[in-house]
Amino acid sequence: MAELLNLNRLVYFTTVVETGSFTAAADRLDVAKAVVSHQVGRLERKLGATLLRRTTRRVTMTEEGRLFYDRAAIILREAEAAYGDIARSADKPTGMLRLTAPLDYGEKVVAPTIAAYLKKYPRMRVETIFDDAVSNLVDEQIDLGIRAGWLADSSNLARRLGTFRQVVVASPELAARLPPDLVPGQARSLPWVGNVQLRGIGQWLFSKDGETVLAELNPVVNCDKSPGVHACVQAGIGLGIFPDYSVDDDIAKGRLVRMFADWTLPTGGIHAVFPPARFRPAKVRAFVELLAAAERKRARGSKPD
Repeated sequence: MAELLNLNRLVYFTTVVETGSFTAAADRLDVAKAVVSHQVGRLERKLGATLLRRTTRRVTMTEEGRLFYDRAAIILREAEAAYGDIARSADKPTGMLRLTAPLDYGEKVVAPTIAAYLKKYPRMRVETIFDDAVSNLVDEQIDLGIRAGWLADSSNLARRLGTFRQVVVASPELAARLPPDLVPGQARSLPWVGNVQLRGIGQWLFSKDGETVLAELNPVVNCDKSPGVHACVQAGIGLGIFPDYSVDDDIAKGRLVRMFADWTLPTGGIHAVFPPARFRPAKVRAFVELLAAAERKRARGSKPD
């Protein structure tokens, strides 16, 4: 069956029919006449039918040849159209882009990037999954995953786009009730709000001037989504640990107060994660480049466009 579906042989056969001779077909295809004759002969042997009548003056189709030509021409047109469609989609963003990102990063950085993406490629459509839970890109047929933090081992490919700092914050009311000289060693005695989607939320490594402290936290409330953590911290329930992009505006506007400001927490990474594939579609490449530009701008202290 595979030999019967050899598209090259269909090309040789249809070209002979359309040009009226093996010589003319060879000239159009830029191959030797013997190659055309050989390939058409092999096609006839595989089909078990004579497709062309050959004389010294011309080549004509048999009845079987005419039926086969009609079908073969359709197959070749469809194959050419399919090739063109795929080649265009590989070269220019087309269709639907499905992506996933953490809730807070999706709101602060990905959503503005989507706006810029659709402005640049108005024929594109985007489907988003903003969730702190990590999606399986292959099982859920997702084109692109944006991950904030530390990547787990997987078969997916990844590109690092940027980094973020982690900061401890509290509401102004809670901060006013706490001692001003808090140190990480006192963390366990404080109320915290945790995000259960994050690994290792009960322990955090604080650093300062070469000193490190592994602090045990004591969440009084655990939430499964970052907006819930944010709301509970703003309500004064407890302290929270957030990426800088999530709370920089709140700190600047006085809605939240940074705690343990002299101490640093491990820096996290922003990664674009791709399902395993040999080639990356243009729609994915274009979005990642825009997101990388937004990350560079954010790293300079500006909001993404």
